[in-house]
Amino acid sequence: MLLIGLTPALDREAGRVFVNGDYLNAVQRAGALPAVLPMTEERAVLDAALNRVDGLIFTGGGDLEPACYGEARLPECGESNPVRDRMEWYLMARALEKDVPILAICRGLQVLNCLLGGTLYQDLPSQLPGQVIHPQYDLPRDAVHTLQVAEGGLLSRITGQTELGVNSRHHQGIKKLAAGLRPCAAAADGLIEAAELPGKRFVLGVQWHPESISEKHPEQQALFNAFTEACKG
Repeated sequence: MLLIGLTPALDREAGRVFVNGDYLNAVQRAGALPAVLPMTEERAVLDAALNRVDGLIFTGGGDLEPACYGEARLPECGESNPVRDRMEWYLMARALEKDVPILAICRGLQVLNCLLGGTLYQDLPSQLPGQVIHPQYDLPRDAVHTLQVAEGGLLSRITGQTELGVNSRHHQGIKKLAAGLRPCAAAADGLIEAAELPGKRFVLGVQWHPESISEKHPEQQALFNAFTEACKG
């Protein structure tokens, strides 16, 4: 059975490292075994983990430190976790070097974009106000707005959709798309919400949380199915 590594979030108050169970369920439905990675910046540990997994899912979580993409922190930017920032930066860079399949979700897409030279809106409500309300945290399992899916892109090939309903649990998003990334889908306000890295076995980043709506929406589960299929090599 394929082994899929998932990067964790940190609950500082409770002193626990965790992932949302929706990720585990979506990976299991795709026929793979999920494994939660430790939160560490010890490179020997991260390299050992990378050598054992067949693919990596970079999960959602807190805000990436703006210094990672060359900006000063705005008051609206949320709390960051320097250990997680450095861990995921190193792990993603090494995974790209080794051509390990990557599914980057929410924060994961933001890390991917910034690692490759892009930047972020630190707070969409204040920096990109408009017709789309992006952070709708009270509706985690509902499609709250639609995306236009780019024809011929990886997301289009996986889902077979030209329009995709998505949930929205993010207050940050891509401002400048990294030069190496190809946009796969965008919201009505122009915000890029999915991007792929051509030339790799599988590198796809999405801004929404497909794991939370994948049980009832086959096109969302298809992302995990296609990812695990790519992990077979």
